[in-house]
Amino acid sequence: MTKHLACSLALLFCTAAFAEGPSCNAAAAEKKLAGAAKTSFLKKCEKDASATCEVASKEKKLAGAAKNSFEKKCVKDAVG
Repeated sequence: MTKHLACSLALLFCTAAFAEGPSCNAAAAEKKLAGAAKTSFLKKCEKDASATCEVASKEKKLAGAAKNSFEKKCVKDAVG
């Protein structure tokens, strides 16, 4: 029960952060990153977005093509 509550709160926080915050590309531009620093930042940001989107698809109880489509769009929106 506690685990479920913790996941729900994390999902809510992360989803809100991606929905309201700038995309990964916009954040990198805002921070004026270039070269290896930008590549590293974008890689980590995409990994974090992927994890968040995976949790969101599980929360929505999606499976198969619907899950893949949702996660792909979710990551694309978060990365920018």
